[in-house]
Amino acid sequence: MGHKYLLLAFCLWALTCLLLPASSNGLVRINLKKRPLDLQSITAAKMARKMSGEGVKGIYNYLGSSDEVTVPLKNYLDAQYYGQIGVGTPPQNFTVIFDTGSSNLWVPSSKCFFSIACYIHSKYKSTKSTSYSKIGKSCEINYGSGSISGFFSQDSVEVGDLAVKNQIFIEATREGSLAFLLAKFDGILGLGFQEISVGDAVPVWYNMLRQNLVDDDVFSFWFNRDPNAKEGGEIVFGGVDPKHYKGKHTYVPVTKKGYWQFEMGDFLIGNHSTGICEGGCAAIVDSGTSLLVGPTPVIAEINHAIGAEGFVNAECKQVVTQYGDLIWDLLISGVTPNKVCYQIGLCLFNRARSVIQSMVERENMNGSLPRDDLLCTACEMTVIWIQTQLRQKGTKDKVLQYVNELCDSLPSPSAEAVIECEKISNMPDITFTIGEKPFTLTPEQYILRTGEGLSTICISGFMALDVPAPRGPLWILGDVFMGVYHTVFDFGDLQLGFAEAA
Repeated sequence: MGHKYLLLAFCLWALTCLLLPASSNGLVRINLKKRPLDLQSITAAKMARKMSGEGVKGIYNYLGSSDEVTVPLKNYLDAQYYGQIGVGTPPQNFTVIFDTGSSNLWVPSSKCFFSIACYIHSKYKSTKSTSYSKIGKSCEINYGSGSISGFFSQDSVEVGDLAVKNQIFIEATREGSLAFLLAKFDGILGLGFQEISVGDAVPVWYNMLRQNLVDDDVFSFWFNRDPNAKEGGEIVFGGVDPKHYKGKHTYVPVTKKGYWQFEMGDFLIGNHSTGICEGGCAAIVDSGTSLLVGPTPVIAEINHAIGAEGFVNAECKQVVTQYGDLIWDLLISGVTPNKVCYQIGLCLFNRARSVIQSMVERENMNGSLPRDDLLCTACEMTVIWIQTQLRQKGTKDKVLQYVNELCDSLPSPSAEAVIECEKISNMPDITFTIGEKPFTLTPEQYILRTGEGLSTICISGFMALDVPAPRGPLWILGDVFMGVYHTVFDFGDLQLGFAEAA
């Protein structure tokens, strides 16, 4: 009799194993397809970078399992990743960007009548949900390229196998940007801190923890950069999948809640330090940003090193030609870099900051700048470049020639930086210093490709944006970095972990 019970138990165990979804260590996986990279996708990604959460503009302002749950992410154009969630009972499905650079959840509303984007994306219908609760308070989120507005509602939200109850979210009734027409996602699910949540709404991740839906207050991202792979990646709530990374993670503390912000060390092009972050730079990890965003002087040096097209800046060349020798002499004599432009009269006051707000960004925000202000900005960039070359023991003539060439490599405000694909093998590695350890990107990793054969176009994975002190200089490590380095967001211990992605 005992043998019969044992046999029956074994059969039930075997049947259970067959019925369970393919998983390991309690991780639930959903396989999603990828879409190829194309020029329209690049345009969509460029616009989406500006609107995926408070991201860029906000910087200036400031039934579930208790095991780990995995939500696979779709890889779109190797620069946008998104996955599916459900809102309401029964669930209405939406594709959203899981964005660590913002904190609100929003989806298009059935009450969105006057935005074309709403008619080509899924819309939430509160009348079809038995778990809906009305709030109705109006709200608006401003982004770099537009805004969305709507009102708050409350309903259940399904993320993978997790059912988050009574989640406050935004029903978007106006989507004021062309980017929503081009993008393949419906909305955004923010994974930042509540400190930057519009309306102080409790983020989805917070409610997962409060409702005891996950065992560990950690989530992690794995982005699959293989263009031929079926899966775009995975976000794991409640833990880390060891299959997603190699070796051990390097952990650094979160220095400021809001964004997932930490302190980054020196930045190297090849084996040479740029000097920009030797004393430390603020950096944020932002899954809602496609590229790597950094200070204009550094991006110009990268453009020059990889042969990316920029735009010639007359003020920059004028400063180098007329004041280059004087700037060199002042730096050699020991004048501190942040006082040089003030002393030679190009800046009307001493702006003691390590990285200027870029001409590109300021022209985009305010239109053309006064010529005196442009000369001041160009002077400050020239000081940074000459100071960097002084560390490398370059001669005056060679340094000034190099700096003059950098004036031709300033990031273009109207387009991505295009480079010649056949030169990728000769481009330098780019290295970030995090937790006193090097995190290197090879050219194959920071260059994006679109098209095939003779129609292939290669695009730099770097974009310029400068934030003034005391908040800057600032780096934003987006999908290009996260695709190479598996990232752990440790909410409990307020730290970030980075390891080589598997």
